[in-house]
Order: sequence, then C-alpha cells, then structure tokens
Amino acid sequence: MNLRKVTGLGRVGRLRGLARRRPRVDLSHPARSPLGSSVVNCVTYRDGYRVSVPGDVAEAVKRVRESGDGFVWLGLHEPTSREFAGIAELFDLHPLAVEDAVEAHQRPKLERYGETLFAVLKTVCYVEHEELTATSEVVDTGEIMVFVGQDFVVTVRHGRHGSLGPLREGLEADPVRLAQGPSTVLHAVADQVVDDYLRVIDSVQEDMDLVETEVFAEHGARVDPGRIYQLKRELLELKRAVVPLGRPLEELATRPSRVVAPDIQAYFRDVADHLQRATEQIASFDELINSILQAHLARVTVAQNEDMRKITAWAAIVAVPTMVCGMYGMNFDHMPELHWRYGYGMVVGVISVACVLLYRAFRRSGWL
Repeated sequence: MNLRKVTGLGRVGRLRGLARRRPRVDLSHPARSPLGSSVVNCVTYRDGYRVSVPGDVAEAVKRVRESGDGFVWLGLHEPTSREFAGIAELFDLHPLAVEDAVEAHQRPKLERYGETLFAVLKTVCYVEHEELTATSEVVDTGEIMVFVGQDFVVTVRHGRHGSLGPLREGLEADPVRLAQGPSTVLHAVADQVVDDYLRVIDSVQEDMDLVETEVFAEHGARVDPGRIYQLKRELLELKRAVVPLGRPLEELATRPSRVVAPDIQAYFRDVADHLQRATEQIASFDELINSILQAHLARVTVAQNEDMRKITAWAAIVAVPTMVCGMYGMNFDHMPELHWRYGYGMVVGVISVACVLLYRAFRRSGWL
C-alpha cells in the first residue's frame, strides 16, 4: 500500500484553500480526492494528542502496537474493494463487514466480530429549496461506517455530506476526552449524526408548517397534492435513517465491550436520549402529514360539492328559457298568443321573472 499520512496544519490549510477555490470537487471519485485516493486522513494519537509517525498506515499501526499505547484513526471516503483490501488485511476486518463498508446502502446496525465493533450510521442532510414542489428533494442521505478496535478506528464515509473534519478538530481540542481511546471517536461520530438528525427535523418542520398553512387557507383545495406526497416520501426516507439506529445505541449504552470504555457508555445513553427525541418528532410528523393529506382531500371534496351545486343551480335557471323557447319553436299554427302583438314581450318578461326568482331562491339557500 502506498497510503501516505498527512500531518501538519500547513498541508491542511492548503487543502482547505484548494477546496474554497474549487468548491465543486467531486469527492465521490477516488481520482479526484484531495489526497489522490480514498484516504481522507490517517493520524496517530497518543495520550489524546496527535503524534507524527513517518511512513504509511502499516508503519503507524506497527508502532502503536509495539508501544502498546495510543491508536490510529484512518478516514476513508467511498473506497473501492481494491483500495480497502490491504486495510482490511492490516486491521484483520471481517469480510462481511468489509463488503458492507464498500458496497454501502446498509441499515443502521451494530455488529461484533471478535474484538472489533462495526457500526453503520445513516447521515442525513437537508436540501435547501426555494419552493416545495412535487419533485423537490428535501432530505439527502449518506452513510458512515465505523470499525473500532483496541488500537484503531477506521471510518468509511459514503455521500457528499457528513464530513468528519470538524469532528476531528473538535476532538483534538479536547485531549482528555480523546485519550479515552477509540470508542471516543465512535461516540463523537454517533453524537454528530444524531445532532444532524435534529437539525434536519427542525428544517422539515418549516416545510410541514408551510404546507399545513396552505392547505387550511381560503383556497386550500387548490394546493397541489403532489407536494404533500413528496413531503411524505422524504419523511419516510428520514424515518428509515433515524429509527433503526435506536437499537445499536441502546446496545452500546448497556452492553459491556472491551473496546468501549465504561465511562463512554454513559455518553452513549445521552445520544440515545437525543435519538429518542428525534424518533418521536418523526412519528408526530408522520401523523401530521396524514392529517394534512386527509384534510386536503376533504377540502377538495367540499369544493367539488360546492361547484356541483353552482352548476346545478345555473342549469335550473337556464332550463326555464330553454323550455319556453322550445315550446314556441314548435311548428303549430294554433298556439296561445302566437299572433298577439305583445306576445313576444310577454314571453320575455315571464322568462326574466322566473329566472330572477330562481336566482334569488338559490342565493338564499347558499347554492350560488
């Protein structure tokens, strides 16, 4: 493997400057990664501090295991099977977990392979849009896979959001916390993912409020039902990302493990509490969107009934002149008032009076 380790703030600063000049870099393609491969970063930590170790990942792992202190954090972005093969051999990762990490599209879960934990977390991102339409994308999802061992953490990210760079900087600013071992990284990743859930939920709440206001407005029956269905579909995607994570977090908070420090388990309980809040909000959204859809359908039905009453009323009014004119249109010589000088005016007057009386009757009954 030729996986070079990046150290030093100068190099990181240059990479950030490059990202600002070219904000549309496609990180999903290994050849366009800032490091020239799927490796985002590889850092060795000892006593909570970043230490410089020359060589590649294998050399960093070798030194950590020889000293019996510290751990290696390797971050990857959408690696291929070939790129991940050497890493899997180096850290003795289970083939099933490796397959999941490469292929992605997994449900949130926690699996144990010997002394290694494998966690899958779904990341979510709110997609900004000027107006909610029947085809608007509201929620975008990705994945973060985390391998946790006694002396290593391997994070594999899929998708264009959920970057772990700010998370790494935050942990490095708290050496006491980072010194507790690799499980600290797993907790920090889970905490960030759940916090993102809550932020996305707050943004989705605004879309829900907007649709609800429009449906119950004066012309709510004219709201495009496709917008409601689209919001429901996006809410279902958010639900699939959030709800299944409850069981893995509960297991991390309650089930002892050699790679999870006892002090860290209490923090997992806090993350599980936040996830429970997100789950309850999504459940309430689900009920609300169903109520909004039913209310919209009811308003459409009422509007259609009102239109039918108006059509029926006008049809009854038009039927009077149609009937009278139809009778006098028959070719008979002997008809009442047919040759009378004022017959035409009388017929028009009778028709007008009858139509006015019908119109007033329908207005009084609320049909017009």
